[in-house]
Amino acid sequence: MVKKTNKNVKAIRFALESLKKEVINHKEKASKSIAPVELDQQRIGRLSRMDALIAKETAGAAQKRRILQIKKIDSALSRIDNDEYGFCINCGEEISQERLKQDLATAICIDCARSIQTR
Repeated sequence: MVKKTNKNVKAIRFALESLKKEVINHKEKASKSIAPVELDQQRIGRLSRMDALIAKETAGAAQKRRILQIKKIDSALSRIDNDEYGFCINCGEEISQERLKQDLATAICIDCARSIQTR
């Protein structure tokens, strides 16, 4: 396990803040995709309207994932502030560096993640 130095923590914070900005950017750009769908079938055909409704639902689901990702990043930044970053919020054990490399904002170790998935 790599010891978390001030330099490492600063790099992690910077990466998380950059990721958050990127997700917020995508969220703002995509907000146009979830605008209400025109119901006037005289203006657009039934199939085009269905395509628009499906696209709207897909975009809405993506927006929800972005909101959850922002919350997850904020939580990770808060754990950094409280010197709790890198420790599982479930069992308190240290989260492996490999897991943190895959997802900087993860809050649980691989063992706890597996046990949650099998429930």
